[in-house]
Amino acid sequence: MADYIGFGEKPAILVIDLQKGITDPEKPSGFNLDNVIDNTRRLLDEARKRNIPIFFFTIAYHNTLVDGGLLVKKVPVLANFILGSDDARLDPRLDPRPDEPVIVKKYASCYHGTHLASSLTALKIDTVIITGCVTSGCIRATANDALQYGFRPIIPRECVGDRDNIPHTVNLMDIQARCGDVLPLARVLKYLSSF
Repeated sequence: MADYIGFGEKPAILVIDLQKGITDPEKPSGFNLDNVIDNTRRLLDEARKRNIPIFFFTIAYHNTLVDGGLLVKKVPVLANFILGSDDARLDPRLDPRPDEPVIVKKYASCYHGTHLASSLTALKIDTVIITGCVTSGCIRATANDALQYGFRPIIPRECVGDRDNIPHTVNLMDIQARCGDVLPLARVLKYLSSF
């Protein structure tokens, strides 16, 4: 059985790729994430009451796709995620606030090519609570990088999702075994309530 890293003293919430091109099942790359959004919203409501920092992420590219590199070649549906497009907009059910940054990323990890690590360090954050999608891609990559940068990755099980249950389940098991703590949402909410 894998060990736990445990919670630190100062958390932030990372909300990854809950954007309309993914959360709308009618879109080419969309699927049903209603439960993930509802549970993430519960987490956000608690964090906002406690003034815990929240960072939103969306994956989006210039209309030439020059900034998509080989990822867009490997996953062509990402070509729909053009900066400023409906597919790149956050799902409105998350109700992002003006003081909650929305960071555009180009690859799976929220750390790759962004200012996330320096922002967290400046805020003296030691724990990142990772939510969003997809478990087998951006969630796992972000959890792995968080650990490598010295942040405690916490993944509330009910706040992450994938297109299929098999990669979702296997990757949660692997995250728990190698780079983060996969916990019930109730346990994470209890931790946040202590602030």
